[in-house]
Amino acid sequence: MKYRNITEGSFLERPNRFIAYVEINGKKEKVHVKNTGRCRELLTPGATVYLEKSDNGERATAYDLVSVKKGERMINMDSSAPNKAVHEWLLKKELFPGLKNVYPEKVYRNSRFDFYIETEEEKIFLEVKGVTLEKDNAVYFPDAPSERAVKHVGELAEAIKEGYSAYIVLVVQMKEVDFFAPNVETHPAFAQALLEAREAGVKILAYDCEVTPDSMELRDPVPVVLTELDLIAKPLLSWYDRGRRILPWRENPMPYYVWLSEIMLQQTRVEAVKPYFDRFIGQVPDVKSLACLEEERLVKLWEGLGYYNRVRNLQRAAKIIMEKYEGIMPSGYEKLMDLPGIGSYTAGAIASIAYGKAVPAVDGNVLRVLSRLRMDGEDILSQKTKSRVEKELGAVIPEDRPGDFNQALMELGATVCLPNGAPKCMECPWKGFCKAHLQDKIFEFPKKKSKKERIIEEKTVLVIKAEDKAAFEKRPEKGLLAGMYGFPMLEGHRSEEEVLYFLRSKGLRVIRIQRIGEAKHIFSHKEWHMIGYAINIDELEAPKEGVAKAGWIFADKDEARERYPIPAAYASYAKYLDIKLGV
Repeated sequence: MKYRNITEGSFLERPNRFIAYVEINGKKEKVHVKNTGRCRELLTPGATVYLEKSDNGERATAYDLVSVKKGERMINMDSSAPNKAVHEWLLKKELFPGLKNVYPEKVYRNSRFDFYIETEEEKIFLEVKGVTLEKDNAVYFPDAPSERAVKHVGELAEAIKEGYSAYIVLVVQMKEVDFFAPNVETHPAFAQALLEAREAGVKILAYDCEVTPDSMELRDPVPVVLTELDLIAKPLLSWYDRGRRILPWRENPMPYYVWLSEIMLQQTRVEAVKPYFDRFIGQVPDVKSLACLEEERLVKLWEGLGYYNRVRNLQRAAKIIMEKYEGIMPSGYEKLMDLPGIGSYTAGAIASIAYGKAVPAVDGNVLRVLSRLRMDGEDILSQKTKSRVEKELGAVIPEDRPGDFNQALMELGATVCLPNGAPKCMECPWKGFCKAHLQDKIFEFPKKKSKKERIIEEKTVLVIKAEDKAAFEKRPEKGLLAGMYGFPMLEGHRSEEEVLYFLRSKGLRVIRIQRIGEAKHIFSHKEWHMIGYAINIDELEAPKEGVAKAGWIFADKDEARERYPIPAAYASYAKYLDIKLGV
């Protein structure tokens, strides 16, 4: 937008909101101020101001004060200029390429919004706010309490419920500022209204302007900071770009690779997963091969990663993808959530990394770093807390780099903001505004309610060898380690005499028995405290009936290694057969 007949002057005083006195060409002139805000930090004695001379010779004031220099920065302070500039900008179709109509001043309920817009797909209300208050290169609104602004924001949120789209465009009437934030000190209700509006779906945008004495034009987007989360993306992505880890699924983020890696990474470290991932895709390269693979072979490939129900759900989901989606993994978050074994975190990871959808992926790492960042005292093990954080991140995730943003958050938690009291704060891109770091309270966060104590189960493991073969039993198809193979096992800690009695009841002739030590394996909800015996039996005299009834098979170590999936719970005893579990 352009002005005509611009004159330079020197500000003298402002007796009220509408009138000021300015020295123009050595003469004191009464002028009209085109801004009813306070503008105290702008209109200081001696400040250079710019005025538009009116064409109406009968006006009481011949000039309108439209802009001012604050140091070397030119600031437009004309309250009518933002709407004019936005109108011109909308007509260029930069915000809405499918623009059909623009109507200034539209009444809706008890508000008169600045613009009503129609595109090929949407009906939109848009409210404009001019921003002139600058501190330390950041800008704020309002500079005085504004109940009208709060009402407008609230009714935009209501319009969303009725099917409209809604926007707030904050026109920063100067250029090259760091960010916009609501002026919480002056009007906390407006700050809260903006936050609630964004959560309701109102898009909040800010743009700076190219300002000259006789013009103002919208220029570049300005970051909008409503909470600490609005500060995190830029430094986080810069940190990630400088030193992200090179991972096979990251370098080739095909949906299948992302999905497989995320399932493998549950409860397992990245470095440990790499060889398992490479081995798995080498033999099961796509969804079709996963859906068709024989289950026992599938579980064998998973051996060493634990939590075997994960791989079974992986195959169930693959079969659904083949049947319902013709072998192509769906890109939609909700459709991903419908697949077996895929929760909100995994769905968010796949949708954002593989498909570029702006949805969050919140796991324990993310909850931990955000808890410290904000000194959030809520229990991070609570689903309520996780759901809240997902909603908050959904409002700030960069639409141009959602996958990198989610991976950077995971990376920060995995490599810098570590659990167990060992964060590397000086390497953190957020160290300048992380509350727990700045207040030296890192070790107090995150907050977790005490978990229920694990159930302890005592077991006796029998490594039964007949010449070059050993006995294995298949576990039940449901329950812990379902369908896996392990050594025969008895409940409780049994004495040598009890073990011998058990074996004789199976018709086995024991040649030698030896105690081989204790071991512990921890599951999510229980612990096995085990003792073991190495037992040699006479294969030639061993009757088959007792063994068959027990459901045991005898296999040599090569067959066991290649064919039968043996979980890591038995690792301490597998070594007595020279069997290494996993990759």
